[in-house]
Amino acid sequence: MLKEATLWERSGDRIRCNACSRRCLIKDGSHGFCYVRKNMGGRLFLANYGVLDAIQLDPIEKKPFNHFMPGAKVLGVGTSSCNFGCLFCQNHNISKENDIEGIYISPKDLVRMAMDQKAEVIAFTYNEPTIFIEYALDVAKIAHENGIYTVFVSNGYMTKEAVQLMKGNIDAVVVDFKGNAERVFTNKYMAVYSSEPIKEALLALANAGIHIEITDLVIPNVGDSERACAEMCEWISNNLGDNVPLHFTRFYPDYKMQNIGATPLKTLERHYGIAKQYGLRYVYIGNVPGNSNESTFCPECGSVAIGRYGFDITEWNVTKNMKCKSCGASIPIVGDSYVHKHKTSIESIY
Repeated sequence: MLKEATLWERSGDRIRCNACSRRCLIKDGSHGFCYVRKNMGGRLFLANYGVLDAIQLDPIEKKPFNHFMPGAKVLGVGTSSCNFGCLFCQNHNISKENDIEGIYISPKDLVRMAMDQKAEVIAFTYNEPTIFIEYALDVAKIAHENGIYTVFVSNGYMTKEAVQLMKGNIDAVVVDFKGNAERVFTNKYMAVYSSEPIKEALLALANAGIHIEITDLVIPNVGDSERACAEMCEWISNNLGDNVPLHFTRFYPDYKMQNIGATPLKTLERHYGIAKQYGLRYVYIGNVPGNSNESTFCPECGSVAIGRYGFDITEWNVTKNMKCKSCGASIPIVGDSYVHKHKTSIESIY
């Protein structure tokens, strides 16, 4: 379905798209890098508005969010194509499509679907949501009216203009730096030439009051530099603070990088240690079910605040006002989905 896009401006005889940091200059009849934002008669249109290629119900920990609505049920949706060219993409069946495929679901019908499934959150995920931001925002407004949160699972390659539109509409964003944001890695394996726009977006998201979590997909040999990890952790600590959750996630072979094995646990543990050395208080190891560092530990007394196994919560040692039950220290958690589901009936949320 076509809908006129919001973030664009004229530049000579072309249109500049201002949704993602590529800021593509698009001639009439053509499209941006993402294929779905098209110049049609001198106006920019979103060609896949509401055409969903992926819909799935998941726990929010799968996104991964550990500090936003823990234990929540999430309706995740995605469309076709992407603004990155990752050779390791786990969703390449939809993100690499140049043709728009899927089924049209209106914003109102999507929210109704989430309510029917008793989902507390709608996640725009699987491919980069910035490229279909107009649809995401239309959904978000209706979702909020019905008590449902909305989140982005993003590569962070978004403009400040996009962040301004997200303010008050998107509640949380998890941004994946991928490979410690190493320049050689991003150039060769992602078709992205700088991680600076991601850092700028993170600062803008923080200033907009949007909850942030960060992931780093650690890929052996090509995106696992400890020096780059240290630089990333230092930047996070200095610019976003030591309470921002950071997830180091294990890579599994996929798409055009099946010649590289899964990330060794020791590599993930070294990255975890580096983050701790730079003072980050909430660091996680992901995609390794059963690893102790899936859990949230109180940084003051070291006790388990929220225990996890994979995507399941196994312990909840946090009070209703998000304080550690052992020592009373505040734990920066947004929302209390787990408390609701285990202390009251789920229907009471709605």
